[in-house]
This record gives sequence, structure tokens and C-alpha cells, in this order.
Amino acid sequence: MHRTLGVTQKTAWFMDHRIRLAMQTGTFLKMSGEVEADETFIGGLAKNMHRHVRERKVKGTGGSGKAAVLGIVERGAEGQTSRIKTSHVPNVKRRTLAPEVRATVEPGATIYTDALKSYLGLSDVYDHQTIDHAIEFVNGRVHTNNVENFWSLLKRTLKGTYVSVDPAHLEAYLDK
Repeated sequence: MHRTLGVTQKTAWFMDHRIRLAMQTGTFLKMSGEVEADETFIGGLAKNMHRHVRERKVKGTGGSGKAAVLGIVERGAEGQTSRIKTSHVPNVKRRTLAPEVRATVEPGATIYTDALKSYLGLSDVYDHQTIDHAIEFVNGRVHTNNVENFWSLLKRTLKGTYVSVDPAHLEAYLDK
């Protein structure tokens, strides 16, 4: 964008975020129908870090030292577009994820998640169906492929364009 417009990359970044903000629907309606929820961790790969940085940042496996992000996708009906809401969350525990889902999804909706135990307890107000990725990725309409695809695109964009993102600025890249 910066090359096309003849501006600095910093200016293009600023303009890009303002354009995304202007394009948001701004609806206060909760998601309904078929909804997918999934979480991911965003952060650099340990193998690409310098040894002293890796020793300081990486204290365990998986999401250690990375930012947790929750994504909720409302599947669009035939001919309609889907919509997504993402949020930077402090962790992926049940007491963190469940309130986010309940604040975003209309009671009575069908919600599809993976087998993460943090999503247990959603069946009281939702038709909650899970898919265990250790066994299969799709079982009829039960899958989280739409939100997984979003994670793939987001991570590729962050890695290819911005190289890395400070967790303090992650919300700007997620485009609530």
C-alpha cells in the first residue's frame, strides 16, 4: 500500500487501520445461528529467537510467552458473508473464555468448538457441539475450519508484513 500511494510504511499502516475501522459494521446484535469459537496463540517461534531472548521469554511449551486470542465466527447463511469477532484474552481458561462467548453469542445458537475443556459448560444456553482434532477435523456441520482459516491468514499477514507484533498493540491488528 505504501508503494502504491507513495507514502511511508508507517503512514500506510495508520491509513490501513483507519480504513478497516471505517468498514466495520458497528452492529450491536449478538451472533446467532451457527457459530464457531476457537483460540490461538500469537507470538514468535522459539527456534527463531536468539538464545538469550528464548531463555528469557520461553518458560514452557505451546503458548508460553505468546499472546492468547479468542475468535468467534458467525457462519453466514447461503449467499451472506460470515462475520468474526476477535479479542486478545489474558489466558484460555474457562473463566476467561466462557464470559467472552456469552457476551458475543445469542442464547439458543449452535456453537461449535474444539475439545478444549475451557468450553465445557456452554451447553446450558447453547446447542454446543465439539470436534476432537485428535480424531477428526470435520463431522458433518461440526467443525471450526472457518475460524482456523482466519488464524492462518492472520498469522501469515503478521509474519509476512509486520514480522512481529507487540502484545500491547495486538488489538489494533485484530480489528474487533
